[in-house]
Amino acid sequence: MNLTEVFEFYRGRRILVTGHTGFKGSWLCRILVKAGAQVTGYSLEPPTDPSLFSLADLEGNMDSIIGDVRNLSCLKAAFEKAKPAFVFHLAAQPIVRDSYREPVMTYETNVMGTVNVLECARQSAAVRSVVNVTTDKVYENLERDYGYREGDRLDGFDPYSNSKSCSELVTHSYKRSFFTDGRCAVSTCRAGNVIGGGDFANDRIVPDCVRAAIKGMPIVVRNPNSIRPYQHVLEPLAVYLMVAKAQYEERSLADSYNVGPDDRDCVTTGTLADLFCEAWGSKAHWITKNDNGPHEANFLKLDCAKLKNAFGWQPLYDVKKAVRMSAEWYQSYAAGGDPTSVMDRQIAEMFGEESSHV
Repeated sequence: MNLTEVFEFYRGRRILVTGHTGFKGSWLCRILVKAGAQVTGYSLEPPTDPSLFSLADLEGNMDSIIGDVRNLSCLKAAFEKAKPAFVFHLAAQPIVRDSYREPVMTYETNVMGTVNVLECARQSAAVRSVVNVTTDKVYENLERDYGYREGDRLDGFDPYSNSKSCSELVTHSYKRSFFTDGRCAVSTCRAGNVIGGGDFANDRIVPDCVRAAIKGMPIVVRNPNSIRPYQHVLEPLAVYLMVAKAQYEERSLADSYNVGPDDRDCVTTGTLADLFCEAWGSKAHWITKNDNGPHEANFLKLDCAKLKNAFGWQPLYDVKKAVRMSAEWYQSYAAGGDPTSVMDRQIAEMFGEESSHV
């Protein structure tokens, strides 16, 4: 896998990204804009204030359409305007705890949103490659001590995880029903827990750490012994770009792929908090406080052998490096610096690309 070639491939390509105002979507759009792609985003307004979308200087460098993936007619109009060859579907209700509070909205967004994106791709003469981004939580979690494989049973416990399992099944059905003529390749990517600069969401470990550290307060860790496949946000984004390129060139590579770190980087939340405190400095520390919240899995790992065998892919960063990169961004932001320059430097490091087309 040559990530510089992947980066250069997208120069001049027409791209549609759903969920472009979110954390991962903003990072993906920044990569594509730097690569010189013609990027259209379709999403709700940024989900947080502050938002990475605003901080990353994206609005003036891409076509940003504010809309809901649950609205098929508006989404279809966006497809007709953008005429994308490549579609990255990231729009979702992504928070487990929010899915307990708003299950109907979660299913409408994550299931029917996927139906609508695939229906628009089916009706578009331009689309040639689609990547639907789901989650590592799509599997029936038996709390076992080895990584889940792509052929394992899908059945998320909570509404978020289950709705993403349904999104996988919808994608599989659309592939078999409507995309067998070879015109358009469709894959799903099941990514592990991502961390990185610019995530301001509630109920996520790194943003919670940052908010507490900036205030000089102890970091509250709800489940310090829960094991998760943590990775820097650039790792799965590079894979999405790689898969979309590869299946465009060779349709047989369209499939479902796990995207996660190696086993040594599947660590407890407590260990991640330790690494954050080390990277942040300034006497940052954490405490345990269980708030008796709803069920979340205690143990979760992915087996990424399929992705590695198909593409020769290997994770670039270990979890300690991922945490340091995240802390670097947030400390620049907290100090009133230019976090976009940190993003661009980290993107250039990942893709081996120093030039910028912004």
